[in-house]
Amino acid sequence: MNQDKEEKIRRAFAARESREVMASDSWKIFKIMSEFVNGFEQMQQIGPCVSIFGSARTKPDNKYYILAEEIAFKLTQEGYGVITGGGPGIMEAANKGAKRGKGNSVGLNINLPFEQKPNDYIDRDKSIDFNYFFVRKTVFLKYSQGFIGMPGGFGTIDELFESLTLVQTNKIAEFPVILVGTEYWSGLISWMKETMWHQEHNINESDLDLFKIVDTADEAVKHIVDFYNKYLLKPNF
Repeated sequence: MNQDKEEKIRRAFAARESREVMASDSWKIFKIMSEFVNGFEQMQQIGPCVSIFGSARTKPDNKYYILAEEIAFKLTQEGYGVITGGGPGIMEAANKGAKRGKGNSVGLNINLPFEQKPNDYIDRDKSIDFNYFFVRKTVFLKYSQGFIGMPGGFGTIDELFESLTLVQTNKIAEFPVILVGTEYWSGLISWMKETMWHQEHNINESDLDLFKIVDTADEAVKHIVDFYNKYLLKPNF
């Protein structure tokens, strides 16, 4: 364990006076509130958007990078803007596709000591920085009309399952949730079906219908367009 990690653990257990704790926590609350206010103010005029989640580590020659760019481009041709985590990899690809399609290209960047810095394809007035993952995730969910999960790691899984949880519990509308890449997601989906549902009954069978798995850009975009056509809704160009 490196010294910085060890110091963080020791600080978490260090005794502090109640007044010191209250002052520290109060200032943290104000910082959290300011991030919410700033995010809401900047996003409220954005119009219909789809969030695209995926790995920051995906390289430009990877098939999923190319696919994410294509999906984002095709979404803009249907009148949707694109929201990403603002960083490299899949996020960069999606912002690049949105930019190429002349649609809204939004980046919700999280400040990290590695991997993350805003990519070059975010609209200048639609790049927002966050210190807190949960604030950023709230903004993702509040201003999206659909969610597309490209292959990714822990962060991608976290964002997708947060989306599914809120749809499942009726905290948000039943917006479309799409996983791209049968090969990548099949192991997780098999576990959900066989263990989470069939063996342990921790979800209902109907919960497996809250998302759709596709392999092409046309399938992903068609699912979102068809979903809103049921309600005679489409974005205003």
